[in-house]
Amino acid sequence: MQISGRTRVFGVIGDPLEHTLSPAIQNAAFQHLGLDCVFLAFHVKSMEVEKAMAGVRGLGIGGLNVTMPHKNAVIPYLDEVDEAAKFLGSVNTIVNRDGRLRGFSTDGAGALNALKANGADPHGKKVVVLGAGGAAKAIAYALAPEAEELTLLNRTPQKTHELTKALYMKFIGKINSGSLSTSDLWKNLQDADILINATSVGMHPNADESIVQAKWLKLGLTVMDIVYNPVETKLAANAKAAGAKVVSGVEMLVYQGAASFEIWIGKKAPVEVMRQAALNQLGGKTV
Repeated sequence: MQISGRTRVFGVIGDPLEHTLSPAIQNAAFQHLGLDCVFLAFHVKSMEVEKAMAGVRGLGIGGLNVTMPHKNAVIPYLDEVDEAAKFLGSVNTIVNRDGRLRGFSTDGAGALNALKANGADPHGKKVVVLGAGGAAKAIAYALAPEAEELTLLNRTPQKTHELTKALYMKFIGKINSGSLSTSDLWKNLQDADILINATSVGMHPNADESIVQAKWLKLGLTVMDIVYNPVETKLAANAKAAGAKVVSGVEMLVYQGAASFEIWIGKKAPVEVMRQAALNQLGGKTV
């Protein structure tokens, strides 16, 4: 990579950022397409978000990914946000067009595209999503108009109840909520087509944990775990052993990044190149 006076700068902001895979993924895409662009990690503390947004304008930075804890905090400093970001109150992608900053949420699109690309189109299917955090909300928003039935389960049912109510008012679909109790999990998995773990359970260093009992997993079920470290979580390993289709969390990470890339650059993202870059950073393991 050769940096010149014409090189366009992109980046990611968050706190902490030591383990982000975004620079590896995006720089691999830039290099593959021969683009004069570079992607950097900017460690931004919460009290510096306003200054960081002014810096994007002042320095002419082409765009940003935004990770925790700034996905909500950046919104007041943007000129506009897309419909998904407005509903979710969360932005993970910013594009700078001549000093005008527009925010997007690509997390939900990343999950939806990852499912479709792996032969698990949720259209007309019963989908169960575990969790009620930012990722779960974004996934639910993207899947609500696609799925025949969407069920959200969380340790605190009140959170999913509020989200299902808001989703129903927007999409008027069959949207349910419940808890992560053994009885609710078992009942909802009986006829589910797709299960998505949108919690952090199973993430390194707690890789031996899973919310879902292995005996509930079966042939004909698609399981996507958004945790990507380890590449194969306990839930994914159990699902594979049961004959279920498994979609790795790396897939959502890559397709979310691809959506951001396409917003910034206006070209189709080289998904396979980005996937390999992510896997190389995770130790060269396969999905």
